[in-house]
Amino acid sequence: MTSTALAEARLALDAVGKLPDAEIDIGAAALQFARIDAPEADWTAARDMLSAIARETVAQATAEADAGDAEARRQVLAQVLHGHFGLEGDAESYDDLENANLIHVLDRCRGLPVALGVLWLHAAEAAGWEAYGVDFPGHFLVALRGETQPVLVDVFHGGAKLEAPELRALIKRLEGEKAELKPGMLAAMPRRAVLLRLQNNIKLRRLRVGDVASALACAEDMLRIAPDHAGLWREVGLMNQRLERISAALVALERALELAPEDKRTRSLIDELRNRLN
Repeated sequence: MTSTALAEARLALDAVGKLPDAEIDIGAAALQFARIDAPEADWTAARDMLSAIARETVAQATAEADAGDAEARRQVLAQVLHGHFGLEGDAESYDDLENANLIHVLDRCRGLPVALGVLWLHAAEAAGWEAYGVDFPGHFLVALRGETQPVLVDVFHGGAKLEAPELRALIKRLEGEKAELKPGMLAAMPRRAVLLRLQNNIKLRRLRVGDVASALACAEDMLRIAPDHAGLWREVGLMNQRLERISAALVALERALELAPEDKRTRSLIDELRNRLN
């Protein structure tokens, strides 16, 4: 990607940061993140596939789904995304960074739960159906709304419907036999939070291999869509500190403290870094 194209992608993310959450085009935003993360990849092919997914969803929508039957909506989306387009969860190479990059996900038809979830939300929106991400511990889910209660979907496993027994089994598998479902585990996530969870996978994997500079770049791009996220500003400050960029660390940490003035740890760290500059 040329420097001009990279700047174009980042400007698009800056624009997302100014939008109300409900107006965010989640597929388009995820595609801009992917352009930055994989500048050598063909992002236009991914853009075209996003359009194809939207068109196919509208074409396959049934009268029952359009009438508000959430289960009918799940079946349509599962058929389109997993049947027609062949998308699936990548259990074999789960930690591969490509699984969190929408361009590569669309090219390989494999990805992480949250990346596949972005595509489910994109398709549902194209059909005019209400859907939202669910920040289930350790395993991103999607919920589809209809005339009755929402239907929960495991987008990593072919769009399977999850009811209480399956959810209980899932939390025990992820967190141990003593784990139980708790209030709040199925709360709706804002679109911005879904995008941040997607990018967090990239940031954490880069940190895991010691690539702090690349993780920092990822976090800084995340701030473009969430400029008032105190926790992210603190992370940016800490990563700059690790890279001995003390002035940049102070700028980020001071912004974090402005947004969360009760954070005593950040205040203490700012004082420590200021003393290092004296």
